[in-house]
Amino acid sequence: MENIEIRKVTLDDIQALQQIGRRTFAETFSESNNEDNMAKYLTEGFSVEKLSEEVSNLGSQFYFALLNGQEIGYLKLNTGTSQTELVDDKSLEIERIYVLGAYHGKKVGQLLYEKAIQIAVELNATYVWLGVWEKNPRAIRFYEKNGFTEFDKHIFKLGEEEQLDIMMKKNLR
Repeated sequence: MENIEIRKVTLDDIQALQQIGRRTFAETFSESNNEDNMAKYLTEGFSVEKLSEEVSNLGSQFYFALLNGQEIGYLKLNTGTSQTELVDDKSLEIERIYVLGAYHGKKVGQLLYEKAIQIAVELNATYVWLGVWEKNPRAIRFYEKNGFTEFDKHIFKLGEEEQLDIMMKKNLR
């Protein structure tokens, strides 16, 4: 796709991050989830305070995918003790890759994924890992296509509901 720019998110971008975060999460999961649980997660998970804290965290990095200056997707990476589960100084966690539905199938997710791998290599990580909802076959196929394999499962809380995430990893060396 033409002219997609990947740019690091700063504290000045919190409003835009909140908008793209809420919008992509709602697009991806609203249909398959309880409205109250979604509303609770969107309010708490994407509050200005929480996002500001996450962007300020030295172990986390966010990147936007921009098309003509408009946010169409984003990426969140974690290292060291900022990782949600496997706290390993040899790994990098891809916590989020979200792209607006209108841009699915247009390689935006692939560009964000490639940015994640580039950073993992720069940080000398031995592997990259992530959790993906078991009921998101599109994302599971995307990661399998990129060489990830399942190694475990864990619980993700969406509001009051516990959901099962498949944990996947890819060795870099």
